[in-house]
Amino acid sequence: MPLTKRRRAMLLATGVMLPLPVLAGCSSEDDGTPPPAAWDIASAPRTATSGTGTLRWALDTAPTTLNAFQKTADTGTQRIAGAVLPSLYTLDARGRPQRNGDYLTAADVTSSDPKQVVVYKLNPKAVWSDGRPIGAEDFQAQWRALRGTDEAYGTARNAGYDRIAKIEPGDKEHEVKVTFAKPYTDWRSLFTPLYPKSVMGNPAVFTAPATKGLAVGAGPFMVREVSDGSVTLVRNPRWWGDRARLSRLVFQAVPAEKRAEALIAGQLDLAEVDRATARRIRATAPDKRAAGTGQGSSAPGKAGAPEPSTGGREAAGAEGGATGDTDKNRSRTRALSRFTLRKALDSAYTQLALNGTKGPLADERVRRAVARAIDRKALAKLVLKPMGLPSEPLGNHLLMAGQPGYKDHSGALGDPDTNAAQSLLADAGWRAGDANRQKAVDGKTDDRGRRHSAPTATATDQATGGATDSTTGTDAATDPATGAASGTASQSASGTASATNSERPSGAAPAAGDAGRSGRLGEAAVVRKKGRPLVLRFVLPDDRTAAPLSTVGERIARMLEKIGVRTEITKVPSESYFRDHIATGDYDLALYSWPASAYPATDGRPIYAKPQPAADGSLVVEQNYTRVGTDQIDQFFDQALSELDSGASRSLVSRADSRIWAAAGSIPLYQRPQLIAMRKGLVNAGAFGFATPRYQDIGFRR
Repeated sequence: MPLTKRRRAMLLATGVMLPLPVLAGCSSEDDGTPPPAAWDIASAPRTATSGTGTLRWALDTAPTTLNAFQKTADTGTQRIAGAVLPSLYTLDARGRPQRNGDYLTAADVTSSDPKQVVVYKLNPKAVWSDGRPIGAEDFQAQWRALRGTDEAYGTARNAGYDRIAKIEPGDKEHEVKVTFAKPYTDWRSLFTPLYPKSVMGNPAVFTAPATKGLAVGAGPFMVREVSDGSVTLVRNPRWWGDRARLSRLVFQAVPAEKRAEALIAGQLDLAEVDRATARRIRATAPDKRAAGTGQGSSAPGKAGAPEPSTGGREAAGAEGGATGDTDKNRSRTRALSRFTLRKALDSAYTQLALNGTKGPLADERVRRAVARAIDRKALAKLVLKPMGLPSEPLGNHLLMAGQPGYKDHSGALGDPDTNAAQSLLADAGWRAGDANRQKAVDGKTDDRGRRHSAPTATATDQATGGATDSTTGTDAATDPATGAASGTASQSASGTASATNSERPSGAAPAAGDAGRSGRLGEAAVVRKKGRPLVLRFVLPDDRTAAPLSTVGERIARMLEKIGVRTEITKVPSESYFRDHIATGDYDLALYSWPASAYPATDGRPIYAKPQPAADGSLVVEQNYTRVGTDQIDQFFDQALSELDSGASRSLVSRADSRIWAAAGSIPLYQRPQLIAMRKGLVNAGAFGFATPRYQDIGFRR
């Protein structure tokens, strides 16, 4: 489904290579092998599994809702929905929508003039767990709840549903006919997941907390129990498809920093882990190879529009046991040897965000200069190479490598070039060697008689040399919804603009004393304008689990020094990073992640749309937290949304991406790594990447 408005942690939702047991659906256009590290799954035939057992799967936090369209939905919500509700379309390893034969025998655009009409032909066997056939009334209830006309629903997103004119039964039995008021290229994104009319037809049930459970479903599993910290699924006795190989599926909330200990204690079977834990698991492998090639994601919850996430679990799960505590360390190593590591490139990416609404970065020339000072290849290598993952920088805001239509458009901005960056700064009036420069140094007055203190480097900046680089961690999201701006706020906005969207403790405030400057830049090299040095406030989350972001941030700061730009690194509490800083525009530079999408025309628009003034004078930014946009970018998105020819729509999305690069508000750096610890003997699971898990095939070997 398209990214939702608040996908916690980098909202990062999440598939894969090998034979097809873990993927659902039929093939589509642009067939081809997934790129390296697109997924890493322990694939096995269903008959090779025991047909019973309980899988304990770690989540960052317990879901607050089981409704994937709620603003508070996160990665956990998405995972549960995928196992218990209809997904009319799933994704393959390249992020392509695939018709799910368990629910649809066909789905086609039967008319485009005068109106677009899509006819869904439902599998006659498809029924809800209460025995009622899935039908047009369920489609109608979901459309009415999500089209945005009833405030009682307060949905996280209505993209696509607001383009529908009417829904009615088709001409034949088991058919649903959907007529659109405006053409919609991403119609396959709709009705996944599909909820029963008992949920969508009642605002009170729609907004109910997760603790109320989900009385009716239509997947291989159904919700049995929701307790504090876990959700237990059991087989659905009315499921008409392949019988689930597991008896139970337990989604268990285990914070990132406690995950290594939970693995060692035997409390989990499948979990996304930090780099330190991944290294320890790899070290237990007899051949020292990273058992497979996989990666994970987080989400700023995928329920509404994507939300950034700040991710990273590098510091979590540090080596346990005091030096010399040999027996304990051996015991812990033996415990971790029960797991294998699966790793892949996540369906999410980390970006450098440049706030274009105020200060020097309001000038496009300064933004472009900053962008051209960044060596994205070095940063991708810093994060990905230590884990044995492809370390090419990402060249697209809207598509990940391997997705149909992916092209590297970074050329619209230009390659890293110090001289070109300095020329852009000079053109904007920021020059080194300004005669007025010395007036502003060390508390002297500037050309207007104002006092100014020159920034100084902190001791911590001197500690981020090459040795530190070798220990960079993954940029994992804590939970998607916040992750969409990333960190997974997984999310969400894997997620997401931040890894979490949790509330900051009362009275907490950014740690002002944490402000620092990266590196010692000679005063002669500082660029100035009217005597004022160019200093950018670089806001980063102050959290052990966000250690990779800090390392990347320090490296970026050193790159900017080379063109005479100072950075003031400010660490703020992770729980308030997205809410109080990214969303409000309280930063010059920031690092966060966004989840990728199979539907870029729909999900990319709110992230890059030009902010519009509201009646009260404020700025409506949707998810465009850099506040940088153009009318032309909006036009390309609007045209792409209404273009029913997939090739033409893709071409328009591609043109939009080139303009986004040129505007220099967001600089994609790399796809985030996904590191999954998986109990040996578990099959058809691992690092799914883009692909949709096929939950009924996951099981333990006989």
